[in-house]
Amino acid sequence: MSRIALITLGCAKNLVDSEVMLGCLAKEGHSFTTDLDKAGMVIINTCGFIQAARTESHQAIEQALAWKKKNPSRFLVVVGCYVERYGDYLKAKYPQVDFWSGVTDFDRIGQLLKGETIDCRQTTFLLDHRTPRVITTGSNWAYVKISEGCSHRCSFCSIPLIKGPYQSRSISSIVAEVRNLASMGVKEVNLISQDSAFFGRDRGLKGGLTSLLEKLVYIKGLKWIRWLYGYPEEITDDLLEIMNEEKICPYFDLPFQHASAAIVKNMGRSMKALESLRLIEKIRRRVKGAVIRTSLIVGFPGGGLREFSELKRFVSEARFEHLGVFTYSPEAGTAAYNLKETVSAAEKERRRREIMSIQREISRDFYRSFKGQSLEVLIEDESWCQPEPACLYGRAKFQAPEVDGQVIIKDVQPGLPLRAEPDFLQVRIIRALTYDLVGKAVNAEVS
Repeated sequence: MSRIALITLGCAKNLVDSEVMLGCLAKEGHSFTTDLDKAGMVIINTCGFIQAARTESHQAIEQALAWKKKNPSRFLVVVGCYVERYGDYLKAKYPQVDFWSGVTDFDRIGQLLKGETIDCRQTTFLLDHRTPRVITTGSNWAYVKISEGCSHRCSFCSIPLIKGPYQSRSISSIVAEVRNLASMGVKEVNLISQDSAFFGRDRGLKGGLTSLLEKLVYIKGLKWIRWLYGYPEEITDDLLEIMNEEKICPYFDLPFQHASAAIVKNMGRSMKALESLRLIEKIRRRVKGAVIRTSLIVGFPGGGLREFSELKRFVSEARFEHLGVFTYSPEAGTAAYNLKETVSAAEKERRRREIMSIQREISRDFYRSFKGQSLEVLIEDESWCQPEPACLYGRAKFQAPEVDGQVIIKDVQPGLPLRAEPDFLQVRIIRALTYDLVGKAVNAEVS
């Protein structure tokens, strides 16, 4: 049986789908490799969310076709969001691809590849705690997908067209999965969703995320719980209260998207600058050590210099600890697609850079505030790969994986036994970079 190489593009939710495919294929006896030259099959899990993601998917497919051309017996599989949305177009463009699948059958990929006949699902695949899965993020942290799809109707977003309406997992299923992860040594879980704060609403639950967190804090062995990406309109007082629990990272990932009243309205969102600033102030007042990340869109149709000035002022006043900026991408089928583009690609990029320039100073000030302090740091698993590492890499409680900075731990004592490494170290910060911290370990294992 030939080995399989799996390439994942896009977001953390795609990564979980890939981990499910790995788990299901491993259960059937398949083995895996990261070296394409040693693989007999390549699976590409695509992203089709915006044009930049589709371009990356095309590049990956074309590189894999070049790999396949070297040996006709090689097998190429393309799956995921891009296939779900534009499958007919992709199949016509790349007839050399051996197999295609969208977002409904990640757990049945092995059966599909064997040519078995299966019932056609009409909804996006939603895993549960019994679904096989291979954790690829390391031994001490993992993503946990708590839902699929989205029922919001933001005018710029194609997710509901790709993934369908919001589907929450049951609280009991998520608790069972997290309990199992903790028993395997996972110390940090990151709950992910298209809107984590909406969790449970489709099941008739009020305050579903709060109820879920109330259960997760009692799981033994688990140290950090972080939820990612929740609409600011969904933040409740009960949620703010539980965010003060010791195990829950006081981390708020809230996509405000814009501040101008006119732009926010045309985006299909409801929270304008003043309301957003009031919420931010409330979070920081009610939750000790609260850290806020946001994502913004520049270049939305109708956004002139006045609206952009409002956005810049909002960023300066809000002082987000972490921030990402996207340039607007018109998506077919969305309400905003028919709006006339009023901002050139070059101007969109200029605005993106200007916002990030403002944010750099804010982030730099935030990180400088930790100089001389001692922080508890989760050591990323791959840091221990070398027998005598010169430094380790980890994250503090206010840093989410992959999107935020790291803590770089210098002058690590050589000769540590590779399977006896601690998951956490206490680190004294000696230097602050724009998005990272540099420090030295000040004591032995924390936990």
